[in-house]
Amino acid sequence: MCLIAGGIGENLKEHLITMIQAGKHRGEDAFGVWTDTGVLKSKDFSKVGEIPDGSIGILQCRLAMTGSLDYTQPFYNEFVLAHNGEIYNYPQVRGWLEGKGVSFETDVDSEVILRLIEFFMDGGAGIERAVGAAMEILSGDYAVALSDGRRIYLFRDPVGVRPLYYSTDGFFASEKKVLWAIGRETVPVNPGELVVISEKGVSRKQVFSLMELRRRRLPLETAVVAVKKTLAHAVRIRTPKKVGVLFSGGIDSSLVALLASEHSDVVLYTAGAEGSPDLEWARRASDLLGLPLKEYVFDQEDIAGAVREVVFAIEEPNPMNLAIGLPLYFATKLASRDGVKVLLSGQGADELFGGYAKYLRRPELMEKDLCEMGEKNLARDDKIAMLNAVEGRFPFLDLSVVSAALGTPLEAKIGGGVRKAVLRKAAVELGLPEEIAGREKKAAQYGSFSQKMLERLSKKEGLTLREYAQRVFSEVFKRQ
Repeated sequence: MCLIAGGIGENLKEHLITMIQAGKHRGEDAFGVWTDTGVLKSKDFSKVGEIPDGSIGILQCRLAMTGSLDYTQPFYNEFVLAHNGEIYNYPQVRGWLEGKGVSFETDVDSEVILRLIEFFMDGGAGIERAVGAAMEILSGDYAVALSDGRRIYLFRDPVGVRPLYYSTDGFFASEKKVLWAIGRETVPVNPGELVVISEKGVSRKQVFSLMELRRRRLPLETAVVAVKKTLAHAVRIRTPKKVGVLFSGGIDSSLVALLASEHSDVVLYTAGAEGSPDLEWARRASDLLGLPLKEYVFDQEDIAGAVREVVFAIEEPNPMNLAIGLPLYFATKLASRDGVKVLLSGQGADELFGGYAKYLRRPELMEKDLCEMGEKNLARDDKIAMLNAVEGRFPFLDLSVVSAALGTPLEAKIGGGVRKAVLRKAAVELGLPEEIAGREKKAAQYGSFSQKMLERLSKKEGLTLREYAQRVFSEVFKRQ
């Protein structure tokens, strides 16, 4: 995981240095910079002043999953590429490309992205079609910056797991605050969108949509089989030797934990106030699963001390995201102390399988929420995890799982007033205890008591929670 940033314009070196300083919390192991006049890669951040000047540039600050400086981006050849995230099926895609006569210089997933796009372009596709075709093949969570030396192309995975923003005058970064540091306002790169930055300005075009994954309507039993098969595979390819699970004891995180435990020694991480439903149920569910649980039991003082950090991470004065983000912050902080760099999450299951009560009344909101969750939910989770040097991975948002869910009939998801019915059936068949599979869970901010504690904190200041969140945001970022 890392920061990617860069742009086209005047004062490029000064801006690149400022962006590294503003965003290196996303990757403090090494940095790499490419400009049209040279390249610098180093593990010593005191050398940022030595980066080459130019008129176009791309950089990365890297959180190392491996130790070699060779893996620090940007990757450069005919094209220059930097990406934040992981391509989980890159060995298979590489093998397919090699079978087509494509040669590789490295064994990293960054080159697979590049060679795949080049392959489609060599076949006659323009950059838009090539990127769209690549999105359909790549299984992963990614935000990418690609340059031919004159233009910069930006795109994210079709769900929008990894954040990416740009300014209308030609700069971009993984987080808003990095662009704010150079005096720019931000626009999100939408999932499945290609943004093109050039000296002439910025253009954007949708090149892939999640709705393209809706192949056909599946009968109930076929849908259950598809969900079981795709989710088990999605968990397996995202599970390293050392892994944690963000755990609430609900069906989503419990099913991910159960499947991950088949491939790794899993540790569960949870956070909540003493006596909160989430904490008490996480303890019960971990016992049922026979997996170790580590708890961050927070109190009012912990909440008060963490608010500024969480607002810094989420980059907005949104009270709900602040309340949801606090237990996530404590859980990822605990995992980071244990040396865990990857945490699996059950995020996405509610939007895919009808987990929220509102879907019983308005089922059409499921697809809308799925398409919007990149900026609403996933950006929050990514930024909080990265603040603690932890990478969040989301098996439910694998494109194969999304495709299976989109093909599942609505009545199989929320039929008879039962939410996530098809997922509950699949979970039991995969071996999840029925006590867990059948439980309805409260939203994180209520189940952990973080909402209640935040309201108490804001009331003490004589403010509403929204006013309190806005005040903290203004103090942290000196913005209104």
